[in-house]
Amino acid sequence: MSDRSESQSILFVCTGNIFRSVAAEYALRAQLGGQSTYRVGSAGIDAKPGTIHPVISNRLIKKGVDPSSHTPRLLTKQLVKQHDIIIAMGLGHREFIQKRFSLKVPLFNEVSFGEETPILDLHEALPNWERDIVEARAYIESVIDHIWEAVPELMTRLPDFSKGKA
Repeated sequence: MSDRSESQSILFVCTGNIFRSVAAEYALRAQLGGQSTYRVGSAGIDAKPGTIHPVISNRLIKKGVDPSSHTPRLLTKQLVKQHDIIIAMGLGHREFIQKRFSLKVPLFNEVSFGEETPILDLHEALPNWERDIVEARAYIESVIDHIWEAVPELMTRLPDFSKGKA
């Protein structure tokens, strides 16, 4: 229990833990720096073994982080218990956490900007994304950029959500 007062832990949650939550995890870690007392992680409500797509990986590398060692993690009761602050990337993730773990959690954009808007997955934003790979790539890169640019604001508002577990 003394751990928690010294070091807060944050968990970002999306679907597969290979895109949005990973981008948020790496963006927050990078911007907090090595001296932070926050522990940052990510998980997915339907994570399966796999690797991050090169479009995502390359965008994160351009931001100065290397996600090559990332392994998708499934959101479990144990992970929920281990984290002080859980942030959902989308509405479905928030609903899943509420139903499965009886926990009300904020959305990423809610913590960052006070807006109850989700960060949509590729297939949600562009249902026929396979037909236009250039548009799909641009969307993925714009989401990563949005997350990266939102993190400074998220960091200033994070203390308001520290007691958010209810």
